[in-house]
Amino acid sequence: MSGPNTDYDPVEVDALKPDEVDAARDAALAAIDAAPDLDALKQVRIDHTGDRSPLALANREIGALPPQARKEAGQRVGQARGAVSKALAARQTVLEAEHEERMLVEETVDVTLPTDRFPAGARHPLTTGSELIADIFVAMGWEVAEGPVIEAEWLNFDALNLGPDHPARTMQDTFWTELGDGGDTASDTASDTGSGVVLRTHTSPVQARTMLTRTPPIYVVCPGRVFRTDEYDATHSPVFHQVEGLAIDEGISMAHLKGTLDHFATAMFGEGIITRFRPSYFPFTEPSAEVDLVCFVCRGAGQVSGDTGPQTCRTCRGEGWIEWGGCGIVNPRVLRACGIDSDRYSGFAFGMGIDRTLMFRHAIADLRDLFEGDVRFTTAFGSDL
Repeated sequence: MSGPNTDYDPVEVDALKPDEVDAARDAALAAIDAAPDLDALKQVRIDHTGDRSPLALANREIGALPPQARKEAGQRVGQARGAVSKALAARQTVLEAEHEERMLVEETVDVTLPTDRFPAGARHPLTTGSELIADIFVAMGWEVAEGPVIEAEWLNFDALNLGPDHPARTMQDTFWTELGDGGDTASDTASDTGSGVVLRTHTSPVQARTMLTRTPPIYVVCPGRVFRTDEYDATHSPVFHQVEGLAIDEGISMAHLKGTLDHFATAMFGEGIITRFRPSYFPFTEPSAEVDLVCFVCRGAGQVSGDTGPQTCRTCRGEGWIEWGGCGIVNPRVLRACGIDSDRYSGFAFGMGIDRTLMFRHAIADLRDLFEGDVRFTTAFGSDL
C-alpha cells in the first residue's frame, strides 16, 4: 500500500511565485503613492484590487495547489493584498484631506460682497402710484376710504342722482351681475338680470357709503379698481383704476376745489403745474367741470424746441393743456339722499384715472403695459415712484 505523496512543487503555478506576488504588491503600492487625486486613486483601486488585478488572479490560483501548499501560498497572497488595502486606505485619507483644503481655497465665497443672485423685486406702479396719491391727501389731513368692487345698484347710480330713467345712466357701460343657483356670472344688459348688483363703474359709491356712515366734516380720498365694458386697447381697458376725492363741510366752494387740485397737480407733476376748469355736466355735481392739466412738457406753450426750431408739443398736441378728469360741487340731491343737511353743508368732489395719471407722469405710451405682467416693465419702476 502506497503512502501519502509528499513530493510536490509548491511554486509550480507562476502567479503564486514569491517574486511574482512581491512584484504585484510593489507595483500596487507604487501606483497608490503616485495617485495625485481621488479620481486617480479610484482607478488604481480598480487596477490593483479589482477582479482582473494580478493579486486577485493569483488568489484564484491557490485552489489549484496541492492541499499541503495552499497554506503558505494563501498567507503570501493574503499579506500582499492586506498591504495594498492598508495603503489604499491611508492614501484615501490623505487625498480627501487635501481635496477639502483645496476646495476651501478655490471655492471660498466672500459673503461681504454684493450679489445679484436674488435680484431686488419691484412693486407694481399702480400700487405705488395709488399709495403716493393717498399720501398726498393724508398729508393734507384727509382720510383714505375703501369699498367693495361688487356694489349695489342704488349706491352706484341712484344715490348719485342717476335714477333708473336718467339719460346719463347710459353713459356708464356697466357689468351687471346675475345671481342664481348656478353661481355668479356677468352680463352687460341690466334688463336681463334685475339683480341690482354691479361691478362698480366708478369709485363714487365709496363716497356715498362714507356720507351714509359719517357726520360732516368729511374729507376722504378713494383710490380703487373700477370696471366698464370698454374695448381693450392702447388707451382703454375694461378694468382700470380711479381716485376720487370728497370734501363735505360748511362753506365749501369751487375755490377750495381749485386750490386742492392745483396742489395735487403740483405734487404729482412738479412745481408750476396748475389746473383749469371747463364747464361740463355730471349728474352728481352741480356746477360741474372738466379738469385740464397744464402740459408738463411745454408748460402751456404748445411748442417745444427742436433741431429745426420750435415744434408742436406732441404731449398736448399744441394745446398747452391735457384733459385730466372731472369735478364739481356735490349736487344737493346727493347730499339729501345720503342723509346730509344740504342747507348747512356743501362739498366738492373730483375724480381722475390713476392709470392715465401714471401714463402722463412716466410717458407710458400703451395702457396695456400696466396690465400684461411683464416683469421688465415693472422692474423699471423699482419700489418707489
